[in-house]
Amino acid sequence: MIGDWLAVGALALGAFAFAVLVLRLPREGLTLFGAVLVFGVAGYAWQGSPGLASAPKPAAPEAGAQGEAMVEGRAALFGRTLPPPPYLLTSDAFARQGRFADAAALLQKGLKDNPRDQESWLALAMALVGHADGFVTPAAVQAFARAEAIDPLHPGAAYFLGNAYLQSGEIVAARNVWKGLVERSPTDAPWREGLAAEVARLDDMIARAPMLQRQ
Repeated sequence: MIGDWLAVGALALGAFAFAVLVLRLPREGLTLFGAVLVFGVAGYAWQGSPGLASAPKPAAPEAGAQGEAMVEGRAALFGRTLPPPPYLLTSDAFARQGRFADAAALLQKGLKDNPRDQESWLALAMALVGHADGFVTPAAVQAFARAEAIDPLHPGAAYFLGNAYLQSGEIVAARNVWKGLVERSPTDAPWREGLAAEVARLDDMIARAPMLQRQ
């Protein structure tokens, strides 16, 4: 279940990044496109039934699909002028196979020589979440924080951290992370309006569920 949620979020962010960086939609188009994506994911969260039993599936293909979505969603946010470092390419190959522990180990080694590479820190954070079956561990939080510290205006770390919290059931934590991203984003940031709507939806969910208020 958690893998499916993470894949949906990663694919949605990847599609939005593609619209921004490749299609270069105008601001009006981006606002509409972002709103459609956010409300699509919100609708799945609200109307879907991820808790229902499903037919048994091999674990490896599921992990591979999750890893593919994570890699594509993250990579779409970074317009590198030079090829990624070899360790990042190899770790992505591991992640695409669902080998998140191997991906994380390789990234940790590579970051010793490239401590200012934001994409590598974000890749490490996401690999750690994948290795923990979608749960946000302290090590993952630290990696997300390192990625955000390099460029606080880049939305990747906060978006994926909030998404990971949401998929692991930590609704209040997800709301707080996304609220912070909205507040520090420029008023014309293409993701701001759609994400603000998602924060409002989570606020409404929390207000209607006393158990969430105790998180």
